[in-house]
This record gives sequence, structure tokens and C-alpha cells, in this order.
Amino acid sequence: MTLITRHFLTIPASGEVHQRIVHYRRCGSGPPLLLVHQSPRSSAEYEQIMHKWASFFTCIAPDSPGFGQSDPLPGVPEVGDFADALVEFLDILGVARCAAYGFHSGGIILAHLLKRHPDRLSTLAIGGYAIWTDDEMRIFGERYIPEFHPSPYGEHLVWLWNRILEQSWFFPWFDVRDETRLSVAHADPERVNAVVMEMLDAGNAYRFGYRAVLLAKPEVPQRDAVTAPVLISAYRGDPLCDHIDRMRSMPESWQTKKVETPVEHQELSLSFLKEHGQADCPRLAEDDSVGFIAVDEGLIHWRGTRGAQNMVLHAPGAELTEPQAGELAIDVPGHGLSSECDDYRAAIKAARRQLGAEKIIWPELPNGEPDILYPDLTPDRFGGYLSRAWSAARASALFAPWYAADSDHAIPVEQAALSPEAIALRARALLRAGKAAPKWHHEIALQLQGDPRI
Repeated sequence: MTLITRHFLTIPASGEVHQRIVHYRRCGSGPPLLLVHQSPRSSAEYEQIMHKWASFFTCIAPDSPGFGQSDPLPGVPEVGDFADALVEFLDILGVARCAAYGFHSGGIILAHLLKRHPDRLSTLAIGGYAIWTDDEMRIFGERYIPEFHPSPYGEHLVWLWNRILEQSWFFPWFDVRDETRLSVAHADPERVNAVVMEMLDAGNAYRFGYRAVLLAKPEVPQRDAVTAPVLISAYRGDPLCDHIDRMRSMPESWQTKKVETPVEHQELSLSFLKEHGQADCPRLAEDDSVGFIAVDEGLIHWRGTRGAQNMVLHAPGAELTEPQAGELAIDVPGHGLSSECDDYRAAIKAARRQLGAEKIIWPELPNGEPDILYPDLTPDRFGGYLSRAWSAARASALFAPWYAADSDHAIPVEQAALSPEAIALRARALLRAGKAAPKWHHEIALQLQGDPRI
């Protein structure tokens, strides 16, 4: 299977707009293909497609502004701002023209990009294109995108779990009627968790990406317009499938089609994109002070100065913090943004060698019993794992170890550590680590016993 690599790219400041960071995934070889995900997802949504399409294209999938690991746009951006942001990304990346694919809101953004910057796309395939009626827009309104902020005791997580779960049952998710039921309903904890984690990354910024496309007018050119070839297709069960019938007058270069399954939609889109190939992909730009390095079992996320004397490792269930000048830090395997692996020592050794660090700074061994310190955070049908992570993260600011809630283990109260935002970061780190946390605890214990493997 072709390796998907991950990168960061800085978009320089322009006028009064500060610089922003874009995170993107890359896979394959051949002509460049831009993939734009739907809201409130991230580029991780496209990993399966990227593996399948890597034989034909250099697949480039950025996290849209405010989603995944990409910085949000300032203010309250409109759909045109998201389209222009993609062009800025392509400019800095070094891609002058490419094919593109977008699903749902990703397709809407790309359609607006095609109108505003017609020379940048050679062809465009879209999965499900929303054309809302006035009545539907009145139903949606701001109700579809409520504020999302962490609460002191984690109540927001109960709402989040059920909101993501039920959006596969009804559309829109809050309109619970027999008439709004979806045929694609499921209750798969892993699938729900994938979206939950992306919502935790986006936070309240998720509203702006959603809002921009919900309020966007359908971008369908006049029949006599000359544009790059466009295919809009949708599969049965997609809530936007019937919107295909709402497509009226279109340019000759545009076509629509309904298919039966998601696989048919992907195969049709790939075939269409291959018909309009471009030149090979140029060398793509990326930042040199943050990124990912490939080790045998996956990717290690790092930040700091290559060739630094010290490579700093974090505690179990945590993730890297901003390194000091002249240092570098990594997310240890299975934590933060780094891949899980079986041999922690080999992965850390490979990271030190590739990044040129002279010395590894190990964390202190956390106080407490590993079997209790790190609760089971496997996603369950009712989302209880989210509450467990939040409770442990909150208690860790009050007791050491967190589970020993008595006067002998009380620690001084720091209000900053009890802010919902601070708890949210610690809880997310625990959720990202999951079962890797006790494994990393064990590795630190071996190091303190003088294990010579690094």
C-alpha cells in the first residue's frame, strides 16, 4: 500500500491578514489531484481514496481552514474566501493547474474556485452537490451549526456524540421524523469516533466552514459558458442524491449522473478525472520546522530545529509541547499526530537519526498504577469513553495520581489548569493516545531501569 505522507505549509501574511498554517496529506505519483473534504471532516476522510487513486495521480488533500490541523480564516469567511484560500495554498505549494475532487461541501468550494479562478482547474469531479430550496434553507438556518465550546464537566461531549451518531439516521440531524430518515443509518462507534475527533480538532471553528457552504448559492454556470469539464454524481442513500434532479440548465462541459453505491461513484469520478490528465506533479513545498518523518511502521510528528542537541519526549497520554529554541520535540508513537507502532524504541531511534538530534530527553515516569492511570478509551456505542477521558483530565488538575481523590494526594489548585479549554486539550491527548499510553509508560520504566536499546 502506498504511504500517505503528511506535511505543513505556511501561507505568508498578506496586508492585515496574519500568516496561517495548512496541513496536507500527499500520496501517489503522476498529475496533481486536489481533494477537498466535506465539513466538519479533515483530509483523513480521503485516505482510502488516496490509496486507490495513487497509481494515477499525485493526490494532495489539505485540511480546509479551521478543520483538522489547519488554521482558520479570520472573521466570518464566505465560500469565496475558502475558494481563494485553496488558490493561495496551491500558489505556495507550487501547483499552477490541477484536477480536483470534492465531496459535498468540498465540491461546493471547488465549484466556486472554478468560477473565481477558471484557469486553475483542468477538470472537476463532485460527489453530491447541494441545491437547497428556500424552505430547506429556512429549516437549516443557524440551528444546523450551534456554538460548540467545551463545558467544565464535559456536557458538550454528550451532545457531540449524539449529534454525530444521529446525522447518519436523519437529515438534517435535528429534524427527527420518519420523513427525514436516511437509508445509510449506522451505529458504528469507530465511524462516529472518527468524526467526533475531527470536531474536537476544529472546535467552534467548525461553524464557519459549514456556514459558508450552507449560505452559498449553487454555482452552476449558464448553458453557453465555457468551463473545465465537470462531473456531478451521487449514490442512492446520499441525502444529496435527489439534488441531481434539481440541476437544470448547465454548460455542455458539465454532466450529472446517479449511481447505486459509493464505490460506483468513486469509480465513475476516477474514470472522469483520468480523461483529462495533466503534466507530472512539480516538487511540492512544505515547512522545514514542523512536519512528519517516515519510520518503518508509520509517521512521527515533530516540531522544532533539525539537528538540535536535544529531542524532547513527552509523558504518556500527553503530546508534544512547543520546543524551546534549539530543541525539537516529537509525538511519541501512538500519541498526538504520530502513528501507532509495535517497537517504540526503534521508532524513536529512527526519529533521532533522521532529525539529527544528539540526545534524547526522557520524561519522568508518572506517579500511579498504569492499569488505572490510563482508562480504557475504546469507542463504545454510547460514547461513554468521552466522559471517562474528560473526568480523568479534569481530576489530573486536582490530584496526583488523578484517581487518588483524597487529601493525601491533593495538589495545589491552578485555575488555568481547570479552564474548560485546558481540560479539553488534556482530554483530547488522552483520546488520541488510547491504548498507546500504558505501552509508553512501560517503555519509560524500562529506560529508567537502564535498558540500553537507545
